[in-house]
Amino acid sequence: MKVLVTGSSGHLGEALVRTLLDSQHEVVGLDIIASPFTTHVGSISDRSCVRRCMRGVQTVFHPATLHKPHVATHRRQDFVDTNISGTLNLLEEAVTAGVESFIYTSTTSVLGDALAPPPVAPAAWITEEATPVPKNIYGVTKAAAEDLCQLFHRNQRLACIVLRTSRFFPEEDDNRGVREAYSDANVKANEYLYRRVDIEDVVSAHLLAAEHAPSIGFRKYIISATTPFRPGDLADLRVDAPRVVRERVPDYEAEYERRRWKMFPSIGRVYVNERARNELGWRPRYDFNYIINRLTADDDPRSPLARLVGSKGYHAELFSDGPYPVE
Repeated sequence: MKVLVTGSSGHLGEALVRTLLDSQHEVVGLDIIASPFTTHVGSISDRSCVRRCMRGVQTVFHPATLHKPHVATHRRQDFVDTNISGTLNLLEEAVTAGVESFIYTSTTSVLGDALAPPPVAPAAWITEEATPVPKNIYGVTKAAAEDLCQLFHRNQRLACIVLRTSRFFPEEDDNRGVREAYSDANVKANEYLYRRVDIEDVVSAHLLAAEHAPSIGFRKYIISATTPFRPGDLADLRVDAPRVVRERVPDYEAEYERRRWKMFPSIGRVYVNERARNELGWRPRYDFNYIINRLTADDDPRSPLARLVGSKGYHAELFSDGPYPVE
């Protein structure tokens, strides 16, 4: 099968290309940056370049994007050109080329302020039914691209699946207070409870989405590690998250004490992956229980693919305050 992967020099793009090549697929990698995983250096905003890359392609994986870390360093128009116009170019050329499955990598960040309940409210139980309230140009353009996918399914019958991924970047947290209060490994382990996913599980979700897209047509899925929490935990998570975690994952506390780690005192939202597990047959492997078991055995909790791809960052330059500037 011939496959197009946009953003092939990026974090998820490289992971997809590696996995697809291992499965003997013919891969066209498109990125503005040259790399061993990019066959065509160019931009998705260049319609002629997209057309050349789309020839003979059966499946499109589209993770190329300007990210949240670019909000402070790029113009709003850059986000529109890449995230909206670039996606439109891909969708139109995919229809012309007779593509069978179009998989769009979105983000839970499209939900924006919907992820932050009022201070006295329970934690938010985030499913695909949550209504996006974007809070920056990144969220606005990713939400618009999701709508373009829905439009092309409805009007052109292009099978499109939208995957709203939670955090899987390996870089440090952009919040200075978090960086000062917790080690990076501690932060990431905590996040597997409610808003993180390993890149190997993200890749498997993309492959399953491509397989099921022709029969599904159009659907949105949250792609995040399976949470141990339940809806009945939401009120307590806001006021005493460590107690709830002890109830759901009793083994965590001893390992955290051994490492002198801390659980977040409060958790305000929980991403729910039930739809993806039920409809795509997705079986994410890397959840909080798995992480604790690996840590207890003094093993690296990251997947082999995550270790292989490593960290890429978002900018060529370095910044004095954190991994990237915050708007």
